[in-house]
Amino acid sequence: MMTQSDSVHPPRFAEWLVSLFTLPNNAESIPGDLLEEFSQLATESGSAVAGRWYWRQVLKTVVHLAGAAFRSAPWSTTAAVVGGFLLRRLLAPVPELAIYAALRRYQIFDSHFGVYLFFASTGIDIGHILVFLLVGCAVAMVARGREMAATTTLALIFGAMVVLSSVVILARGGDPLLWRLLWYFADSFAIVLGGVIVRTRRSAGAVLTAA
Repeated sequence: MMTQSDSVHPPRFAEWLVSLFTLPNNAESIPGDLLEEFSQLATESGSAVAGRWYWRQVLKTVVHLAGAAFRSAPWSTTAAVVGGFLLRRLLAPVPELAIYAALRRYQIFDSHFGVYLFFASTGIDIGHILVFLLVGCAVAMVARGREMAATTTLALIFGAMVVLSSVVILARGGDPLLWRLLWYFADSFAIVLGGVIVRTRRSAGAVLTAA
């Protein structure tokens, strides 16, 4: 006979989030412990209570796992973060230089002014997002097993820089544009996405190898 705990499953996204941050040596134990406690709580208090509990535990676990990743290999993880920061500084001018070179090469300004405006503004912003995505992938490739800890840390650094620069602008009487802030935070999200891509591909490859 099927019990309530058998028919209730933890939030899929929360499970996936834990798997991203879990170190290889805890790949089964941590999700297994959370699932066991979730099932027991679902039986005793219902799926809604168990689901809220599971999310709280996931957020705490992710923070703990990110810290554990740095403690287990502080120098290599820090080196990956610093390397990603420097790589971003190195690649920062590339989107703008490449787009303006193409616009001049094909004389877009004279023939298609609307297209020129798009690529000279939004196109450059999209180019920056792609650069951040590349940086996130590079950092994750270096920080093997600690992909999410390294990329999340780097994303938080860039996010903090955006917040700090906005505060400085406000202190000087300026008004930071909201739409520009959204683009900047999208850059940080792209770094994390790069970590997700690399970690997911590595996890899938490990499963295939084990099989």
